[in-house]
Amino acid sequence: GFAAELGAQPPLGFIDPLNLLDGADQERFDRLRFVEIKHGRICMLAVLGHVVTSAGIRLPGELAYGLPFADVPTGLAALSVVPAAGLAQIFAFVGFLELA
Repeated sequence: GFAAELGAQPPLGFIDPLNLLDGADQERFDRLRFVEIKHGRICMLAVLGHVVTSAGIRLPGELAYGLPFADVPTGLAALSVVPAAGLAQIFAFVGFLELA
């Protein structure tokens, strides 16, 4: 098992509520740990980005032709303003990073 791995602490010990590691080897465990850390770091950057834009700090210039960064709202409201091609580029780039 993985009860001796870093992060397994009393009183709970090693927790795998979805049983993702039933019958898994060390390589699978290491891969899932790597992915969890990577996604945690991405979430921290996303929160930082939201805090910065909510504070009114914007990049100079335009996001697209005729769309200054200053005119893009914060949070999910930005999805209604960003052009579809821009959203496609973002999703493609994130997908590329996920595979890299």
